[in-house]
Amino acid sequence: MPVDYGSRIQILKRIIHAVLLGPQLAAFIPALMLGAYWFGGEAVLMILALIFPALLALAGFITRTPHTPGRRDPVTGLPGRALLVRRLDQNIAHYPHDGRHASACFALELDNYHALERQYGPEAAAKVLQQATQLIREVLREEDTLAQLGPGQFAIAITQTARTDLETLIQVSNRLQEALSNPLSFDHTRVLITCSIGFAMPSRVVAQTGEAYLTAAESALHEATEYGPGSIRAYTKGMRPRHDTASDSVVKDVVKALDDGQIRPWYQPQISTDTGEITGFEALARWIHPEKGPISPAAFLPAIARGGLYERLGEVMLFHALSAIKEWDKAGVNVPSVAVNFSPDELRNPKLFDKIRWELDRFDLTPDRLTVEILEDVVAKSDDDTTTRNIAALSRIGCRIDLDDFGTGHASISNIRRFDVNRIKIDRSFITHVDTDRDQQNMVAAILTMAERLGLDTLGEGVESHGEHAMLAQLGCAHVQGYSIAKPMPLEKTAEWITEHTQRIAKTPPLPRQAG
Repeated sequence: MPVDYGSRIQILKRIIHAVLLGPQLAAFIPALMLGAYWFGGEAVLMILALIFPALLALAGFITRTPHTPGRRDPVTGLPGRALLVRRLDQNIAHYPHDGRHASACFALELDNYHALERQYGPEAAAKVLQQATQLIREVLREEDTLAQLGPGQFAIAITQTARTDLETLIQVSNRLQEALSNPLSFDHTRVLITCSIGFAMPSRVVAQTGEAYLTAAESALHEATEYGPGSIRAYTKGMRPRHDTASDSVVKDVVKALDDGQIRPWYQPQISTDTGEITGFEALARWIHPEKGPISPAAFLPAIARGGLYERLGEVMLFHALSAIKEWDKAGVNVPSVAVNFSPDELRNPKLFDKIRWELDRFDLTPDRLTVEILEDVVAKSDDDTTTRNIAALSRIGCRIDLDDFGTGHASISNIRRFDVNRIKIDRSFITHVDTDRDQQNMVAAILTMAERLGLDTLGEGVESHGEHAMLAQLGCAHVQGYSIAKPMPLEKTAEWITEHTQRIAKTPPLPRQAG
């Protein structure tokens, strides 16, 4: 019969623990020290005083339970990536893919989770995660495995199923999204969330390993998030692998991309809810890698922050945005203004105002053609005099000031006035399901009433459906922006889109007026 050395080692560790760390040892310490002094004098006593704590530390070390990668998240109680990979490996070994019976892997991300955390705080976000975890569990079978990849990110290992074809896995994805479509609540507050999902079909993953399955599902999720909230994507062999967004190599790649002109703005239109006419474009940073193709902002903006490159990115964005205005003017296309996001780092630069004024003069553009977008967090938390002075100076010369992500940073009315804000952009978390959820409608109506009283213009961002668009128009929101109007596009495609959009609104018959 084979000897179980592992069990014997564990028994020996328990004996050492009982002898050295057990409570009975305390009764012998005084006698031990006294005996050492009697038989050896002060020298032996000093040696024992030094050795004894070391023995205790050694006993604690060898008897401590070793760390395992299967440790669970304290908020959700879910295991991490390592356990999920092991489970996938077990599934692959037990249920080899035969075209019908196999395991599958899903990666799921709560859309705009970090914005929710900023808006409501970490405790509320933790409660949302706990509720989301429970809702996901209810969709899964007992033999399936749910793990947490990061804040707001989950992965699922589906054990053997009768079918793992595309239609079946899409149905599973739809059930997961439906489970998370109900409002979540905490401290008498209700929030609506959506999720994006990527999944890997066994037949499309070359390497039959748990890590390969999960990496493929993450790549599909990465693709889904690029197409907007609530998207579902299946992994295909042409998809890019996930990126380590915070690595030094990515920072170096970003520096090179900025220098080589790979990072440029793409433009998303903003339109009037009254007339449908274009009221502006927002410039959004996009990285088009010469070999890897488009890289999501979520993959490179952390590297921008880590490398202290926000000011360099801001220079690139401003130059191309003003160049775009000149191109549109030259083509006879009416685009009133372009909105450019300015980071807190840029706003703290004492030379920012002079730099922007110089660029406007250089392109021979009036200041009203540039809209300066600032995050509500800047208004809510900033006590920096330079930031205040820069924004006030830009407002005085005629630049429009947009307050982005309104509702997530708890900006006071006095601060909105102090920063000379012209328009508030209502955060997408308030826009989601505004056409079907009464509480969302009441919240947006309250924001619009406040804006009207303060004389502020309004824009709803992240409008994903025609129903949301119509409801915002009905509630009185002046402008909208989102995928239901158009996705961000490179400059060379904007002229065609503008022409088509102008033709569409010209053919739209006017709404009949009510008889007076």
